[in-house]
Amino acid sequence: MESKLFAMVFATVFLAELGDKTQIATVLYAADGRHSKLTVFVAAAAALVLTSAIGVALGAVISNWVSPRLLARIAGVGFVMVGVWTFVRA
Repeated sequence: MESKLFAMVFATVFLAELGDKTQIATVLYAADGRHSKLTVFVAAAAALVLTSAIGVALGAVISNWVSPRLLARIAGVGFVMVGVWTFVRA
């Protein structure tokens, strides 16, 4: 396992998920006293693992047709557009 890549991906995903709607939903489920905290944790973790697996699989397939540089630019433009849209709506 590449430790430098691991650290970069971990930090990026960790920071992106902090305060995200996924984390807020998880907090709400865990705050409900009727729900098992272990079940909430396992379900949320499994969902994040599955979405990450889908992302890795899609990235592997897309990289066969689109260069990583172009893909990074497309992702960058997408993030900027979401940021502008969020700013305008605020």
